[in-house]
Amino acid sequence: MTPELHYLAMIATFTALLWIPYILNALASNKLSDAVGYPATPLALSAWAERLKKAHYNAVENLVVFAALVLVAHTLEISNAATMSASAAYFWARIVHPIAYTLAIPWLRTLSFAVAWGGIICIAWQVLMT
Repeated sequence: MTPELHYLAMIATFTALLWIPYILNALASNKLSDAVGYPATPLALSAWAERLKKAHYNAVENLVVFAALVLVAHTLEISNAATMSASAAYFWARIVHPIAYTLAIPWLRTLSFAVAWGGIICIAWQVLMT
């Protein structure tokens, strides 16, 4: 497995687990029937849980683009220092992003998003310049 695919597998797994804390908050803050059903009003979540939920949506949206580019690079047998570094940067930035978002650290949240986006652009450049 290339490093790029390894980082993709790890960040996909991390993204798949991000929903757990905010769902636990929904279960603790609401009636069980509302948490597992279809209540007329949105579930009450703590402010941190609302932020984590938004970070999770953002992670899913960005994962689609990252995964597509990593898979295209793999198909084209593009694996070099740039794609490996970009994948590592994307991975670590996407780990930091939901933490910073949940804890309401604005500059760190923005910086981590920008670093992850830079990783995506770097891999796209490698793919498109082939």
